[in-house]
Amino acid sequence: MNRIIQWIDERLPIVQAYEKHLSKYYAPKNFNFLYFFGSLSLFVLINQIITGIWLTMSYNPTAEGAFASVEYIMRDVEYGWLLRYLHSTGASAFFVVVYLHMFRGLMYGSYKKPRELVWIFGMTIYLCLMAEAFLGYLLPWGQMSYWGAQVIVSLFGAIPVIGDGLTQWIRGDYLISGITLNRFFALHVIALPIVILGLVVLHLLALHEVGSNNPDGIEIKKKTDEYGRPLDGIPFHPYYTVHDLVALVIFLFVFCVVVFYFPEMGGYFIEKPNFEPANPLKTPVHIAPVWYFTPFYAMLRAVTIPFLGLSAKFWGVVVMGAAIAILFVLPWLDRSPVKSIRYKGWLSKIWLAIFAVSFVILGICGALPANEQPDWLAPLCTVLYFAFFILMPWYSKFEKTKPVPERVTG
Repeated sequence: MNRIIQWIDERLPIVQAYEKHLSKYYAPKNFNFLYFFGSLSLFVLINQIITGIWLTMSYNPTAEGAFASVEYIMRDVEYGWLLRYLHSTGASAFFVVVYLHMFRGLMYGSYKKPRELVWIFGMTIYLCLMAEAFLGYLLPWGQMSYWGAQVIVSLFGAIPVIGDGLTQWIRGDYLISGITLNRFFALHVIALPIVILGLVVLHLLALHEVGSNNPDGIEIKKKTDEYGRPLDGIPFHPYYTVHDLVALVIFLFVFCVVVFYFPEMGGYFIEKPNFEPANPLKTPVHIAPVWYFTPFYAMLRAVTIPFLGLSAKFWGVVVMGAAIAILFVLPWLDRSPVKSIRYKGWLSKIWLAIFAVSFVILGICGALPANEQPDWLAPLCTVLYFAFFILMPWYSKFEKTKPVPERVTG
């Protein structure tokens, strides 16, 4: 066996890769529970790929057969109901762990030098995940799938000059139809998963090149022993692989409870109108995207006044796009001399709390009909969302920070 491994390693350095990224990759010894969500994201991605492959074996990507094939999977395919719920619940679980993973990065400054590229790759993954989730949302061909896609695709029509042509090009028709479903299926099943997998590899390679951040924001590579090993680091394998298994077991317990007892989550994971086949002649009473899109949908609806001769719809699309785009430039907005929220001043802590609360409120506003919430709430939270980033160069630079210890504090 050793000779076989040696023969392979001479031609494909798998042992070297294993040592570089696992057994000899030193991670900070003071990781807390917030660092679980990176590995959980990888696990959920694997779940989505495997269950997605099995679902495509029985799915019919046509306007005439899509809804019926989903019902066939649920009722007649052996354990088809389980595959479908693992996939639909997995989509929501994916965004839960990704949002928590991103929030941890915001707390501990995981976007600051030298990890700017790690952050950019991560944000690109997030953007692709949003596109992947949106494309997959149409595939059940239910009422909310159809009309939700109709609303989102029509937003491109707000772009001056090219909007109408772009919208028609995305749909492949003059309205959402079978050709739209077919192209969304191809992109959802083949194109975007390949892109996401490639980005995940680049994200991990960039991370392992500069090393992992930690709750203290201290670079452990600066303090090493005579062998060049970080004094405040431990090998990722076996210590953190076993450590992450504990989190995985807890996650699976919660995940399975949802899958077996609350797979629709009261209409937030699978909306009730989606149990009706798509009907272009019948509009649902309230059209809203899935919960993980609702913060940005609330920002879109918050803009109600036209400006510079352009419609409110156009500016709503601009605000929604800017809410995601501004995350990409975060590494250059934070001027604080320290990374972690532990040692930043009270202004950074207050603004991070305001940002988090505003994002959650926007998510609630986006899920509710416009007439069931105060007119001022979503616009106010949208302003606070952007203020967190726009004011960051000032409050992060001039606030008083705490001294950062030379070694990690545990």
